[in-house]
Amino acid sequence: MRVSPEKTRIGFIGLGIMGRPMARNLLRAGYRLVVHNRSRAPVMELVALGATDGGSPAGVGQASDVVITMLPDTPDVEQVVFGPGGLVEGMRPGSVLIDMSTISPTATRTFAERLREKGIGMLDAPVSGGQRGAEEGTLAIMVGGEETLFEACRPIFQVLGRHIVYIGPSGAGQLCKACNQIVVAITLQAVGEALVLAEHSGVDPARVREALLGGFAASRVLEVHGQRMLKGDFTPGFRAALHHKDLHLALGAGRAAGVPLPATALVHELLGALVASGRGDLDHSALALLLRQLAGRT
Repeated sequence: MRVSPEKTRIGFIGLGIMGRPMARNLLRAGYRLVVHNRSRAPVMELVALGATDGGSPAGVGQASDVVITMLPDTPDVEQVVFGPGGLVEGMRPGSVLIDMSTISPTATRTFAERLREKGIGMLDAPVSGGQRGAEEGTLAIMVGGEETLFEACRPIFQVLGRHIVYIGPSGAGQLCKACNQIVVAITLQAVGEALVLAEHSGVDPARVREALLGGFAASRVLEVHGQRMLKGDFTPGFRAALHHKDLHLALGAGRAAGVPLPATALVHELLGALVASGRGDLDHSALALLLRQLAGRT
Protein backbone atom coordinates (compact mmCIF):
# COMPACT_ATOMS: atom_id res chain seq x y z
CA MET A 1 0.00 0.00 0.00
CA ARG A 2 1.29 3.42 -0.99
CA VAL A 3 -0.11 6.31 1.03
CA SER A 4 -0.44 9.73 -0.61
CA PRO A 5 -2.91 12.65 -0.40
CA GLU A 6 -3.78 12.14 -4.05
CA LYS A 7 -4.66 8.45 -3.80
CA THR A 8 -5.45 7.58 -0.18
CA ARG A 9 -8.92 8.04 1.26
CA ILE A 10 -8.82 8.35 5.04
CA GLY A 11 -11.71 7.72 7.38
CA PHE A 12 -11.75 9.34 10.82
CA ILE A 13 -14.05 8.30 13.66
CA GLY A 14 -14.02 10.15 16.99
CA LEU A 15 -13.98 13.93 16.65
CA GLY A 16 -13.46 15.02 20.25
CA ILE A 17 -10.86 17.31 21.82
CA MET A 18 -8.05 15.41 20.10
CA GLY A 19 -9.72 13.92 17.04
CA ARG A 20 -11.20 17.08 15.62
CA PRO A 21 -7.92 19.01 15.20
CA MET A 22 -6.17 15.86 13.96
CA ALA A 23 -8.81 15.46 11.26
CA ARG A 24 -8.46 19.13 10.31
CA ASN A 25 -4.71 18.66 9.85
CA LEU A 26 -5.30 15.74 7.48
CA LEU A 27 -7.66 17.91 5.43
CA ARG A 28 -5.07 20.70 5.30
CA ALA A 29 -2.51 18.17 4.06
CA GLY A 30 -4.76 17.38 1.11
CA TYR A 31 -6.16 14.01 2.13
CA ARG A 32 -9.70 13.09 1.14
CA LEU A 33 -11.43 12.60 4.48
CA VAL A 34 -14.59 10.69 5.44
CA VAL A 35 -15.75 11.33 9.01
CA HIS A 36 -18.17 10.04 11.62
CA ASN A 37 -18.87 10.99 15.23
CA ARG A 38 -21.56 10.24 17.79
CA SER A 39 -22.50 13.93 18.02
CA ARG A 40 -23.20 15.76 14.78
CA ALA A 41 -21.66 19.21 15.31
CA PRO A 42 -18.01 18.16 14.71
CA VAL A 43 -19.06 16.22 11.60
CA MET A 44 -20.79 19.26 10.12
CA GLU A 45 -17.80 21.47 10.96
CA LEU A 46 -15.45 19.17 9.04
CA VAL A 47 -17.89 18.72 6.15
CA ALA A 48 -17.84 22.51 5.80
CA LEU A 49 -14.05 22.27 5.48
CA GLY A 50 -14.24 19.66 2.73
CA ALA A 51 -14.72 16.29 4.44
CA THR A 52 -17.46 13.79 3.57
CA ASP A 53 -20.01 12.54 6.11
CA GLY A 54 -19.64 8.75 6.32
CA GLY A 55 -23.00 8.37 8.07
CA SER A 56 -21.91 5.36 10.14
CA PRO A 57 -18.77 3.39 10.98
CA ALA A 58 -19.62 0.91 8.20
CA GLY A 59 -20.08 3.82 5.78
CA VAL A 60 -16.69 5.22 6.74
CA GLY A 61 -15.08 1.82 6.30
CA GLN A 62 -16.62 1.32 2.89
CA ALA A 63 -15.39 4.70 1.63
CA SER A 64 -11.83 4.52 3.03
CA ASP A 65 -8.46 2.92 2.38
CA VAL A 66 -7.24 3.77 5.89
CA VAL A 67 -9.48 4.42 8.90
CA ILE A 68 -8.30 6.25 12.03
CA THR A 69 -10.20 5.84 15.31
CA MET A 70 -9.75 8.24 18.23
CA LEU A 71 -12.14 7.02 20.92
CA PRO A 72 -12.35 7.15 24.74
CA ASP A 73 -11.91 3.52 25.82
CA THR A 74 -11.61 -0.14 24.85
CA PRO A 75 -15.37 -0.89 24.70
CA ASP A 76 -15.88 2.12 22.41
CA VAL A 77 -13.29 0.85 19.95
CA GLU A 78 -14.74 -2.67 20.02
CA GLN A 79 -18.24 -1.34 19.38
CA VAL A 80 -17.20 0.92 16.51
CA VAL A 81 -15.09 -1.77 14.85
CA PHE A 82 -17.02 -4.99 15.47
CA GLY A 83 -20.50 -3.91 16.62
CA PRO A 84 -23.66 -3.72 14.47
CA GLY A 85 -22.98 -1.32 11.60
CA GLY A 86 -19.31 -1.36 12.56
CA LEU A 87 -16.21 -0.79 10.49
CA VAL A 88 -15.72 -4.46 9.62
CA GLU A 89 -19.00 -4.41 7.73
CA GLY A 90 -17.55 -1.86 5.33
CA MET A 91 -13.76 -2.26 5.29
CA ARG A 92 -12.25 -4.25 2.43
CA PRO A 93 -9.33 -6.72 2.51
CA GLY A 94 -6.12 -4.73 2.15
CA SER A 95 -7.45 -1.72 4.05
CA VAL A 96 -5.94 -0.57 7.33
CA LEU A 97 -7.27 0.46 10.74
CA ILE A 98 -5.08 2.85 12.75
CA ASP A 99 -6.40 3.02 16.30
CA MET A 100 -5.03 6.16 17.95
CA SER A 101 -7.18 5.75 21.07
CA THR A 102 -5.66 4.72 24.40
CA ILE A 103 -6.97 1.26 25.15
CA SER A 104 -5.96 -2.14 26.56
CA PRO A 105 -2.83 -3.67 24.99
CA THR A 106 -4.35 -7.15 25.41
CA ALA A 107 -7.59 -6.18 23.69
CA THR A 108 -5.58 -4.49 20.93
CA ARG A 109 -3.80 -7.73 20.12
CA THR A 110 -7.15 -9.54 20.00
CA PHE A 111 -8.66 -6.88 17.72
CA ALA A 112 -5.66 -7.05 15.38
CA GLU A 113 -5.96 -10.81 15.07
CA ARG A 114 -9.70 -10.64 14.35
CA LEU A 115 -9.07 -8.05 11.63
CA ARG A 116 -6.15 -10.03 10.20
CA GLU A 117 -8.52 -12.96 9.65
CA LYS A 118 -10.53 -10.64 7.38
CA GLY A 119 -7.46 -9.41 5.50
CA ILE A 120 -7.49 -6.01 7.25
CA GLY A 121 -4.29 -4.60 8.76
CA MET A 122 -4.19 -2.82 12.11
CA LEU A 123 -1.76 -0.47 13.82
CA ASP A 124 -2.14 0.72 17.41
CA ALA A 125 -0.82 4.27 17.50
CA PRO A 126 -1.74 6.13 20.70
CA VAL A 127 -0.47 9.66 21.11
CA SER A 128 0.86 12.09 23.68
CA GLY A 129 0.92 15.86 23.53
CA GLY A 130 -2.62 16.89 24.43
CA GLN A 131 -4.93 19.23 22.59
CA ARG A 132 -2.16 21.65 21.73
CA GLY A 133 -0.09 18.89 20.13
CA ALA A 134 -3.14 17.73 18.16
CA GLU A 135 -3.81 21.25 16.90
CA GLU A 136 -0.20 21.96 15.95
CA GLY A 137 0.51 18.53 14.47
CA THR A 138 3.32 17.94 16.96
CA LEU A 139 2.04 14.84 18.76
CA ALA A 140 4.30 12.07 19.95
CA ILE A 141 3.04 8.88 18.30
CA MET A 142 3.98 5.40 19.54
CA VAL A 143 3.13 2.63 17.09
CA GLY A 144 2.58 -1.11 17.37
CA GLY A 145 1.86 -3.61 14.60
CA GLU A 146 3.63 -4.88 11.50
CA GLU A 147 6.65 -2.69 10.75
CA THR A 148 6.08 -2.77 6.99
CA LEU A 149 2.55 -1.47 7.54
CA PHE A 150 3.91 1.24 9.85
CA GLU A 151 6.34 2.38 7.16
CA ALA A 152 3.56 2.45 4.58
CA CYS A 153 1.44 4.67 6.84
CA ARG A 154 4.30 6.92 7.95
CA PRO A 155 3.17 9.84 5.70
CA ILE A 156 -0.11 9.97 7.65
CA PHE A 157 1.70 9.99 11.00
CA GLN A 158 3.99 12.77 9.77
CA VAL A 159 0.96 15.02 9.28
CA LEU A 160 -0.24 14.39 12.82
CA GLY A 161 2.95 14.25 14.84
CA ARG A 162 6.56 15.24 15.15
CA HIS A 163 8.04 12.43 17.25
CA ILE A 164 7.01 9.13 15.67
CA VAL A 165 8.46 5.87 17.02
CA TYR A 166 7.80 2.30 15.96
CA ILE A 167 7.70 0.32 19.24
CA GLY A 168 7.11 -3.29 18.19
CA PRO A 169 4.39 -5.86 17.40
CA SER A 170 0.67 -5.36 17.91
CA GLY A 171 -0.13 -3.96 21.35
CA ALA A 172 3.36 -2.51 21.86
CA GLY A 173 2.16 1.01 21.07
CA GLN A 174 -0.53 0.74 23.74
CA LEU A 175 1.94 -0.62 26.27
CA CYS A 176 4.22 2.33 25.53
CA LYS A 177 1.30 4.71 26.06
CA ALA A 178 0.63 3.08 29.44
CA CYS A 179 4.25 3.82 30.36
CA ASN A 180 3.81 7.41 29.17
CA GLN A 181 0.70 7.89 31.29
CA ILE A 182 2.49 6.54 34.35
CA VAL A 183 5.32 9.06 33.97
CA VAL A 184 2.98 11.98 33.30
CA ALA A 185 0.63 11.14 36.19
CA ILE A 186 3.34 10.70 38.78
CA THR A 187 5.11 13.86 37.59
CA LEU A 188 1.83 15.80 37.81
CA GLN A 189 1.46 14.59 41.37
CA ALA A 190 5.05 15.56 42.21
CA VAL A 191 4.68 19.05 40.73
CA GLY A 192 1.38 19.58 42.53
CA GLU A 193 2.86 18.48 45.86
CA ALA A 194 5.87 20.76 45.43
CA LEU A 195 3.84 23.85 44.55
CA VAL A 196 1.25 23.28 47.28
CA LEU A 197 4.06 22.72 49.81
CA ALA A 198 5.63 26.03 48.80
CA GLU A 199 2.31 27.87 49.01
CA HIS A 200 1.37 26.32 52.35
CA SER A 201 4.79 27.25 53.75
CA GLY A 202 4.48 30.91 52.84
CA VAL A 203 6.92 30.72 49.91
CA ASP A 204 6.00 32.07 46.46
CA PRO A 205 5.21 28.94 44.38
CA ALA A 206 5.78 30.85 41.12
CA ARG A 207 9.37 31.55 42.13
CA VAL A 208 9.81 27.95 43.24
CA ARG A 209 8.66 26.79 39.81
CA GLU A 210 11.01 29.27 38.13
CA ALA A 211 13.94 27.93 40.14
CA LEU A 212 13.07 24.30 39.51
CA LEU A 213 12.87 24.88 35.75
CA GLY A 214 16.56 25.74 35.79
CA GLY A 215 17.66 22.52 37.46
CA PHE A 216 17.37 18.76 37.36
CA ALA A 217 13.67 18.90 38.30
CA ALA A 218 12.82 20.66 35.02
CA SER A 219 10.21 18.90 32.88
CA ARG A 220 7.53 19.65 30.34
CA VAL A 221 4.94 18.90 33.03
CA LEU A 222 6.49 21.47 35.39
CA GLU A 223 6.66 24.00 32.57
CA VAL A 224 3.13 23.65 31.19
CA HIS A 225 1.04 22.15 33.96
CA GLY A 226 2.92 23.88 36.75
CA GLN A 227 1.79 27.15 35.18
CA ARG A 228 -1.78 25.84 34.95
CA MET A 229 -1.67 25.04 38.66
CA LEU A 230 -0.40 28.51 39.52
CA LYS A 231 -3.08 30.20 37.42
CA GLY A 232 -5.84 27.83 38.53
CA ASP A 233 -6.75 27.30 34.87
CA PHE A 234 -7.94 23.71 34.52
CA THR A 235 -9.66 24.00 31.15
CA PRO A 236 -9.22 20.47 29.83
CA GLY A 237 -6.39 19.70 27.48
CA PHE A 238 -6.65 16.14 28.75
CA ARG A 239 -9.48 15.30 31.13
CA ALA A 240 -8.77 13.88 34.56
CA ALA A 241 -11.37 11.15 34.01
CA LEU A 242 -9.51 9.89 30.94
CA HIS A 243 -6.18 9.83 32.77
CA HIS A 244 -7.85 7.89 35.57
CA LYS A 245 -9.00 5.37 32.93
CA ASP A 246 -5.50 5.22 31.45
CA LEU A 247 -3.91 4.42 34.79
CA HIS A 248 -6.46 1.64 35.24
CA LEU A 249 -5.16 0.21 31.95
CA ALA A 250 -1.56 0.64 33.13
CA LEU A 251 -2.29 -1.19 36.37
CA GLY A 252 -3.90 -4.00 34.37
CA ALA A 253 -0.77 -4.24 32.23
CA GLY A 254 1.31 -4.36 35.40
CA ARG A 255 -0.75 -7.21 36.80
CA ALA A 256 -0.46 -9.12 33.51
CA ALA A 257 3.34 -8.71 33.54
CA GLY A 258 3.70 -9.35 37.29
CA VAL A 259 5.14 -5.86 37.82
CA PRO A 260 4.11 -3.87 40.95
CA LEU A 261 3.24 -0.23 40.25
CA PRO A 262 2.74 1.29 43.73
CA ALA A 263 3.14 4.97 42.80
CA THR A 264 0.82 4.51 39.83
CA ALA A 265 -1.78 2.94 42.10
CA LEU A 266 -1.60 5.92 44.47
CA VAL A 267 -2.12 8.53 41.74
CA HIS A 268 -4.87 6.38 40.25
CA GLU A 269 -6.72 6.59 43.57
CA LEU A 270 -6.21 10.37 43.79
CA LEU A 271 -7.50 10.86 40.24
CA GLY A 272 -10.44 8.65 41.22
CA ALA A 273 -11.17 10.93 44.15
CA LEU A 274 -11.06 13.94 41.81
CA VAL A 275 -13.50 12.25 39.44
CA ALA A 276 -15.79 11.18 42.30
CA SER A 277 -15.93 14.80 43.51
CA GLY A 278 -17.44 15.83 40.16
CA ARG A 279 -14.28 17.28 38.65
CA GLY A 280 -13.43 14.55 36.16
CA ASP A 281 -13.97 16.90 33.22
CA LEU A 282 -11.24 19.24 34.41
CA ASP A 283 -7.69 18.97 33.12
CA HIS A 284 -5.63 16.26 34.82
CA SER A 285 -3.45 18.98 36.35
CA ALA A 286 -6.45 19.62 38.63
CA LEU A 287 -4.80 17.08 40.90
CA ALA A 288 -3.41 20.25 42.48
CA LEU A 289 -6.95 21.21 43.58
CA LEU A 290 -7.26 17.96 45.49
CA LEU A 291 -3.87 18.50 47.11
CA ARG A 292 -4.82 22.02 48.18
CA GLN A 293 -7.99 20.66 49.77
CA LEU A 294 -6.04 17.97 51.60
CA ALA A 295 -3.75 20.74 52.84
CA GLY A 296 -6.76 22.61 54.20
CA ARG A 297 -6.89 25.30 51.54
CA THR A 298 -9.84 26.12 49.26
